[in-house]
Amino acid sequence: MNSFEIDDRLVGPGEPTFVIAEAGSNHNGDLNTAKELIDVAADAGADAVKFQTFRAEDLYVEKSGEVEYLDDDRSIYEIIESMEMPYEWIPELHDYCLDCGIQFMSTPFDERSAVELAEYVPAWKVASYTSSHIPFLEHLADTDKPIIMSTGAHELDEVAESVTALREAGASELVLLQCVAAYPTPISEINVGVVETLREEFDVPTGLSDHTLNPVTAPSAAAALGACVIEKHFTLDKSMEGPDHEFALEPDELDEMVTAIRDTEAALGSGEKRVLEVERELHEKARRAVHAVKDVEAGEKLTEEDIKVLRPGEQESGLHPKFYDELVGTTVVRDISRGEGIDWDDVNQS
Repeated sequence: MNSFEIDDRLVGPGEPTFVIAEAGSNHNGDLNTAKELIDVAADAGADAVKFQTFRAEDLYVEKSGEVEYLDDDRSIYEIIESMEMPYEWIPELHDYCLDCGIQFMSTPFDERSAVELAEYVPAWKVASYTSSHIPFLEHLADTDKPIIMSTGAHELDEVAESVTALREAGASELVLLQCVAAYPTPISEINVGVVETLREEFDVPTGLSDHTLNPVTAPSAAAALGACVIEKHFTLDKSMEGPDHEFALEPDELDEMVTAIRDTEAALGSGEKRVLEVERELHEKARRAVHAVKDVEAGEKLTEEDIKVLRPGEQESGLHPKFYDELVGTTVVRDISRGEGIDWDDVNQS
């Protein structure tokens, strides 16, 4: 499992988690709002800000009916149609992202939208409901861009079918994201452990697309399990009108999430067990060693009443505690003051 580049950013094992701030359609059809979302994502320290690009006629049947969880009298087709991002925004948002120092991404839901985006995105993000659309996956694989694919609402064998199709179509740079298609997702249902399951099953970098309301718990847990990519929806204000605002993070929460991910990475460290420089003082002053607890004159034999295993503090440390029993009964070759560490040079070992 190798790392690969998304634009100029390495993604994969051992690399910092690639954080995608999912703006989705929370621009509400306003270009300035879209740019404000980019500002927020960049200020929070996300690696990429991601929108969604689709056309209702390429996504839903026209007589699609309503979706209960959206609590909207309009049909899902009408809602999706109202959320379409104009294609002419794409180059402008891309350039604005460049100016803000953050990568521009957008999820295409159809071939037409993918063609419009191809020049401007460094990688493809595949939405969960598109991950079993094999012809579309083959179209994306043919572009030779990295692919990040969510897996919500799919069984493991269905994910395997999609992964096989992508690989056979030439996709070699792939990230799979655990995702639960519930908006919001209860924290008890997010099942972050699947991050490991997907990695073990498919030998690819994995991560999490999170729809829980908590900005820290699931992303931090995923980072602790080695997530290479973490994605989460955000908005300028949860009270704004639109289907995706209510479960999205507000700007301060997005900032909190990114900070928590970076803190988790820092806490994980290298995995190498060694004495760290920050431990050096207490390594020398607090690790216990054999010390005299009374004055001992040269020629005396050490008894258990003469020595103890103590912390040395400012004193020069004596022998390791494992040598305590061997020291008892040896003859002292110099005068030793109370508190001094006792070394092999201080006793006759014969």
